[in-house]
Amino acid sequence: MSIRRQEALDYHSQGRPGKIQVSPTKPFKNQRDLSLAYTPGVAEPCREIAARPDDAYAYTAKGNLVAVVTNGTAVLGLGNIGALASKPVMEGKGILFKAFADIDVFDLEVGSEDPQDLIRFCQLLEPTVGGINLEDIRSPDCFSVEQTLRETLSIPVFHDDQHGTAIITGAALLNALELVSKDIAAVRVVFAGAGAAAVASAKHYVRLGVPQDQITLCDEKGVLHAERDDLDEYRRRFAVRGKARTLAQALQDADVFVGLSVGGIVTGEMLEAMAPRPIVFALANPDPEISPEEARRARGDAIIATGRSDYPNQVNNVLGFPFIFRGALDVRARKINEQMEMAATRALAALAKEEVPDAVMRAYGVERLRFGADYLIPKPFDPRVLLWVAPAVAWAAVGSGVAGRVIDVDEYRAELDARLGRAREVMRGLSGRAQQAAQRIVFPEGEDPRILRAARILADDGVAEPVLLGDPDAIRRQADDADVTLEDITLANPRASTHLDTFARELWERRRRKGITLREARDRVRDPMYHALLMLRAGQADAVVAGVDMYYPDAIRPALEVIGAEPGRRHVSGIYMLVLPQQTFFFADCTVNIDPDAETLAEIASATAHFVHRLGIEPRVALLSFSNFGSVRHPAADKVRQAVALLHDREPGLQADGEMQADTAVVERILMKSYPFSRLKGAANVLIFPNLDAANISYKLLDRIGGAEAIGPILVGMAQPVHVLQRGSDVNDIVNMAVIAAVDAQEHGRRPRAGPDA
Repeated sequence: MSIRRQEALDYHSQGRPGKIQVSPTKPFKNQRDLSLAYTPGVAEPCREIAARPDDAYAYTAKGNLVAVVTNGTAVLGLGNIGALASKPVMEGKGILFKAFADIDVFDLEVGSEDPQDLIRFCQLLEPTVGGINLEDIRSPDCFSVEQTLRETLSIPVFHDDQHGTAIITGAALLNALELVSKDIAAVRVVFAGAGAAAVASAKHYVRLGVPQDQITLCDEKGVLHAERDDLDEYRRRFAVRGKARTLAQALQDADVFVGLSVGGIVTGEMLEAMAPRPIVFALANPDPEISPEEARRARGDAIIATGRSDYPNQVNNVLGFPFIFRGALDVRARKINEQMEMAATRALAALAKEEVPDAVMRAYGVERLRFGADYLIPKPFDPRVLLWVAPAVAWAAVGSGVAGRVIDVDEYRAELDARLGRAREVMRGLSGRAQQAAQRIVFPEGEDPRILRAARILADDGVAEPVLLGDPDAIRRQADDADVTLEDITLANPRASTHLDTFARELWERRRRKGITLREARDRVRDPMYHALLMLRAGQADAVVAGVDMYYPDAIRPALEVIGAEPGRRHVSGIYMLVLPQQTFFFADCTVNIDPDAETLAEIASATAHFVHRLGIEPRVALLSFSNFGSVRHPAADKVRQAVALLHDREPGLQADGEMQADTAVVERILMKSYPFSRLKGAANVLIFPNLDAANISYKLLDRIGGAEAIGPILVGMAQPVHVLQRGSDVNDIVNMAVIAAVDAQEHGRRPRAGPDA
């Protein structure tokens, strides 16, 4: 990826200069908030902490705060540019901590090259932060600084340049060796570079199982050999005996090359001398020690990794430090030890062998990622890394005796899941409900790879019993291509069903006065969408989820023809669940009724409220307008007012009111102060819009620029659970919709079961 100089400068300077800011986490809007946040209220937590120091974790941000500390003596590829010039890098580190693990950061650039000053500075920080990430400190100072701090502080200290690289490359090494069928105890490893990253990686490889005498480090003077008298105590550990004096000589018959030096120092000829099926980690940035193209020309049998994002197998430290600190902070670890580092390596190696979510592949613009020569370790933007690495590190801290508290692993995973977004937390709760009684969900588009992957997740998690419609042979071929197993997933062929005649007559009975002939009905029931709906109607399924490759009207029309609206209703509607950091809203109608009249609006409000109630949430329904309770006389406001009157008459126990403006609906203070007569007992969580324009525009704006996560559209008002996806939905969208369908089906109650055709 090419970045222009001016583009980078503009990124850092435009708007508010820099990349990070401090944001309050508590309300601060009035004098009372001021009194609680500062004087006199702040005295109370101060007293508690003075009496019990561990209470700092309960009353302050210490437990989620890391100091990123440097003196700027070894910054990226820039060298000793000083503390001030290193600040953009440290701010960038802060962004990564926050984005990937929800950890807050103070970046602290220390104006001294004396390692003793750096040590003393960090020691004085201990009351402030929960951990210290050392960064960009020259070698060998970095070794003594970290070692001293680990010995003298009771909070975790981690020099990422050393251990981050070691942990990530260690995971890549384990998986690469598995692919080339080589025993880690028998391989020879050569490093180009003998700085902090190389020395730490070599030590980590020894712990992984590489014999120390099989590791060779090279610096700008050549091999670190026993006859050299210029080696410090850290490099001297890896001084070797032997005849090799140059990198080229060291690479002869080597199995693994790890480049942590400078670009262009390795040639194709040097790789040709390596052992069969070599592993080449050319990690210098931005220019690798040898380009992947040249390496491939020289050794077609090589497995290659770089530090760059535009080639496969990017070794990026962001796969390590945010999640390592997350796990360490959450158990209040006193240090980050070798056991925790090893746990991170093995967790990353194991995750790479799992199926990759669509969202990750889409983020990287690829159609497939599968464990192999071009996918050794997870991608940095894979959200699962948090869920795998942090618990592994936390549990290793507990097991090795450095944790200040013990965690329940399942509860901890749920907490981490919530950090990835409140939508995940909401959906996790619904998934738990769905698992209590798995429902049979039929997918008409059973041959679609996204449906296959979603079905696998649903079956594995016990959320649903998926039924896939289509040609079973075609489904199996697609499953093989997608590397999806079909265990516990039912396949049904609409064209070969023994129920075709029964279904055709059922459809004809329902639609014969709507222009359909029996012959046309027989043709339609072979269509997977119609067949799925008739299975639902016959009790062979509990819910239908469709539309991943269909236009919305084409999916909803058969649903209305076969299933229809709930008894007593004439309309169905589409709602979106909008999940914000502190609350969840339901917007209706976003997809079906363009300009509903008062009667239709009342139906939409009623159906939405009943659906929200089935999810276990108490609905508080606001029917929106530009008017507040008659403040403006206009036909558009009158329509909403009439709908409210219908609701009050038909469902007097429902918390529903209007017409009201949007801020009145969602700001409890406005509602309670200005309109105390309202039937709402708190801010609304169900918003009924006067027309499709308003609803569709509002949910899309909140989704795109308002920080909300949109889940839907969810079809409500149907006689049985039918849910229509947006065309082009990804696997996560399908899984979310299936979870909602499963909970919806539970609440509808199961019909007597009959098995579908295999």
